[in-house]
Formats: sequence, C-alpha cells, structure tokens
Amino acid sequence: MATVTRTPKDYRTNAAPWWCPGCGDFGVLRALQEAAAKLNLAPENVVLVAGIGCSGKIGDYFRSYSVHTVHGRTMPVAMGIKLANRNLTVIAAGGDGDGYGIGLNHFIHAVRRNIDITYIVMDNHIYGLTKGQFSPTSAQGFKTTSSPAGTADRPVKPLQLALAAGVTYLAQAFSSYPEHMAEIIAEAIQHKGFSLVNCISPCVTYNKVNTYDFYKEHLVNLDEDPGYDPRNYDLAVETVRKHDELVIGRIYINDSQPSYQDLLPGYAEEPLVQAKLDYEPEHWQEILKEFA
Repeated sequence: MATVTRTPKDYRTNAAPWWCPGCGDFGVLRALQEAAAKLNLAPENVVLVAGIGCSGKIGDYFRSYSVHTVHGRTMPVAMGIKLANRNLTVIAAGGDGDGYGIGLNHFIHAVRRNIDITYIVMDNHIYGLTKGQFSPTSAQGFKTTSSPAGTADRPVKPLQLALAAGVTYLAQAFSSYPEHMAEIIAEAIQHKGFSLVNCISPCVTYNKVNTYDFYKEHLVNLDEDPGYDPRNYDLAVETVRKHDELVIGRIYINDSQPSYQDLLPGYAEEPLVQAKLDYEPEHWQEILKEFA
C-alpha cells in the first residue's frame, strides 16, 4: 500500500473563521496544521477537544474528530478519550480563561497525572468573546470593561504553575512565529506524557497592551540560547521567574517520567474501546444488589 503524504491543506475544513482579522489564533491554527502534516497524522486518528471562547472555535477549522466541551472541561474530556483509546492522538485546545480560570483544577490534575495528551492554550490575557473583560493571566492593574480602575487580582503564572505541578513537557510559542510554533507542537505531540504549549496569541480588538509589538520587544527565545538546557528543572524554574514568563521555546522536557497510561495495570493489554462489556443479566443483578 502506498504511503500517504499529507500537507497542511489536508487539515483544513470548509468552515469560515469568524476570528477578528489579525487575531493570534490564526497563527496557532496554521502551526497546528503544519505540525500535523509534519507528523503525517491521519485525521481520522486525531481528536481535538476544544474549549469555550474565541479559541474554542479552532475545532471547527481543523480537520479531525472534534469535541466542543462545556466551559473549563477540556481536560477531563481529553483524558477520558485517551484512556478509552490509546491509539488516538488527543489534542486539547482552549484559551487562558477556559484553561486557567474555570478549568484550572482540571489542568493541575492532568499535569500531575502526566496523561499522554497535548494541551495548546491560546493566551491573550483577556476575555475576547465576551467583549474585553480581564482574564486569569491579565496583569494586576490591567484596565478592562470589567475593571475600569484596574484589576486587583494578581495574574496566574501558567508556566510556573505547570512546573510546580510536575509537567514533563513545557514550551511557549508566539503567533508571529508559526514555523517555530509548529516545530514545538509537533514535538509536544510526540512526547509520551502531558505536554503544555502555551501560545502567546494577541487579541487585536480588546487588548491594546499585550500587542504583537510588545512581545517582539520583550520575548526571549530560549531555543536560541546555547547555554540553556531544557532538561534542567531548576534552570527552567529560575528562567521563567527571571523573565516573568516572557520566554518562548522549549522550557522543560522530562523524558524519563512514565506516563499515566504506563502505570495503569492492564492498560497495555486491551483498550477500553475493544473490551467486551456484554455481561450476562445475572452479573448486572449482582452489581445492582450492592446499591440496593
């Protein structure tokens, strides 16, 4: 049988994006499509679990199986799919509000369990879909429609949070550099364990502070630093703190930690989707007696 060679076009749909012109999410979508083509992933073997918000629409524009979850629930849905069928490539995608706000508790547990999924977060430091309120990653004092005097909240630091929770693959990318982002996403998908790719994805409509020009001036590319070792945990923690998370590239990689699936008894023998669940009626009656 001839080998099928795929291009980014094979991961496009006919849906017309309704993102604002210039939205950073376009760069993330392009990078994801290029990463899938680089890995030659069969669309029918990929599931994209999308969250709520502008970023959650990415599931409509990427050709694969897709699940659009309720707010903040990308992690439990993605984990359930991967545990049921280990042969699928499972990717979760959402925004900083969906992932680091209402979904923060699920994010922490997915990281610490080291589930073999890839989480792409489009972080724009604002709620774009609901017209410009401050988000969990907005800077303290940030003025928005919901904080006209400046928010009193201190921001969530997703990179430091992931490191503290035991992440085994951590990277950050910038929408202005989709080729670099595609390399990182492809590597993250291949990583056996939980991988977080935090994507700096500027909102051109509501966030006039964290702009493309701001990031181009302040971001430090760790992949261009010959002295940086992404396998040094202490260095990763020190570096993200030193630069207040304004870094891109591979931040931390731990290939020696077994994934959650590797530690589950019997998981390797038979995927749940292939398990025989046709028990006899007598068996179900015995189970029901326990709850009588």
